[in-house]
Amino acid sequence: MFLLGVDLGTTTTKAAVYDVCANLISEGRSDVPIYHPQPGATEQDLGDFYQSAVQAIRQCMNSCRVDPSQVAGLAFDSQMAGIGAVDENFHPVTRFDSWLDSRCQPYIEQIARHFADRVTALTGCPPTCNHGPKMLWWANERAADYARIAKFVTPSSYLAGRAVKLRADEAFIDYTFLHFTAVSDAANGVWSKELCHGLGIDVQRLPRIVEPWTVIGELSDEAALDFGLKSGTPVAAGCGDTAAGALGAGVVSPGMLLDTAGTASVLACCTDRYVADTKHRALMVMRSVVPGIWNPLAYVGGGGLALGWYSREFFKGREHNSGSDESYDELIADAIEAPAGCDGLMFSPHLGGRVCPATPEMRGAWIGFSWGHTHKHFFRAILESIGYEYAWYLRILRELAPELSLVEARVIGGGAKSEEWNQIKADILSVPYQQVDRKECATWGTALIAGKASGIIGDLAQAATELAPLKRKILSPNSAWRTTYDAALERYLCWQQRLKTGF
Repeated sequence: MFLLGVDLGTTTTKAAVYDVCANLISEGRSDVPIYHPQPGATEQDLGDFYQSAVQAIRQCMNSCRVDPSQVAGLAFDSQMAGIGAVDENFHPVTRFDSWLDSRCQPYIEQIARHFADRVTALTGCPPTCNHGPKMLWWANERAADYARIAKFVTPSSYLAGRAVKLRADEAFIDYTFLHFTAVSDAANGVWSKELCHGLGIDVQRLPRIVEPWTVIGELSDEAALDFGLKSGTPVAAGCGDTAAGALGAGVVSPGMLLDTAGTASVLACCTDRYVADTKHRALMVMRSVVPGIWNPLAYVGGGGLALGWYSREFFKGREHNSGSDESYDELIADAIEAPAGCDGLMFSPHLGGRVCPATPEMRGAWIGFSWGHTHKHFFRAILESIGYEYAWYLRILRELAPELSLVEARVIGGGAKSEEWNQIKADILSVPYQQVDRKECATWGTALIAGKASGIIGDLAQAATELAPLKRKILSPNSAWRTTYDAALERYLCWQQRLKTGF
């Protein structure tokens, strides 16, 4: 039997067929359009997500010899902080309000002024650009559209719901998204009447909360024809993309770290208890797919994009190659010739604003450069900045969970391929780094969920641990750079405080 996992990313939808031993059988991908109808607005169509899934799944099925009747289950994961909506007939009411859309900023500020502590304590996530402020934006700025909304949905829940022909009153959200809603009691896995009432969000427009492996229905005849699958195939609820990546990478035990080196630079940890960051409002606490495990995390929005931006705009003389894997390799090879700490040069990676604490007006900056700095220093400063951000996250985590012992960091995403960058982060964090030898951990994590939903897989944590392929080489921290990076981190944090108000 085989399992199908589909990852609905910001720019690309990826689908993959696996056997029950975690071997990749086939994969497909399709781009997803992004729309910018006005400054500050970033939207996508839920219908585009569906069509991209059709194309990606068909590529999978057409490129392998798997009979559709042998696909035991299907699940979707998706980007997490944006929100869409459907009407009574489960048809999209609005475009998907992307996590990159900043129009809801006034409502973030409104929530922060009056409910910051309660939102952070109950949801595990401080006020930021996510579902709650976006729902308030639609309610107050687009009243006619809001009146047509029956339920708010995520891309993964929309795709799964459309595939099995759910009614609006059957719409759902799985519990890995709850920290991003601003109106949940995440620890108990329910909607918070207190927060809904306080923020003015209609609880009737919120979907039911389910476990990721809940079978929400069977593939309809129409969707089966679209996807090239068998009608009646079980469809699981699925989860958020970060949660899927953590599961697929086998990051399921307390003390493990997951570094997602992708479009966003995400660092997540595993703990066995819920700990909300009410003091700094920097960490978010995501519920893991695995019961009893929590993932305190934070991320740099567009952290990975900074590398492509630099390559594209400043890699002079090699424009034909800028933005390619080869150009990154060449830039990184140059960068490691610059010394650790970049001779005092620092980079602030928040080119599109800082996510948490929510400071959307922040922008990127290089600080402390002089005549002696070269392009090698400038690119290395970008690489080191992500390490400094991660080090700050771990400093906060140690305050919240002082008993937690950090074991290792597993790194996934496009940036995971760079051993040099992984070594820089290992040195800054003083945590061993190991690359997961799987091209797409999110699709495998989602396939695991489909396996549990279909009864093929029993214990998710056990399966994720046993079937996570790892690179044999473990990158241990180099103690020679400890003093240099500790001092650089303090300078970095000092300048982050100044930049917070400087824009």
